[in-house]
Amino acid sequence: MEQGLVALAAGLAIGLGAFGAATAQAKAAAATFEGVTRNPSSKDAVFVPFILALAFMEFQAILAFIVAFLLLQG
Repeated sequence: MEQGLVALAAGLAIGLGAFGAATAQAKAAAATFEGVTRNPSSKDAVFVPFILALAFMEFQAILAFIVAFLLLQG
């Protein structure tokens, strides 16, 4: 019974982490593309913060994977 709950917790951790990261990346990309479409000259100023934000979002998904992995190992 306890192992089943741990597996459920690991599944929820990776599922919610991946869902949150994917949703945030989609919103960030949509906002960036809309901003560049409205003002094409802002492309260079927006690119680095956009990539940095995507890296932080991806780090969230990696942390969720690590938490799920540690739950299953313990």
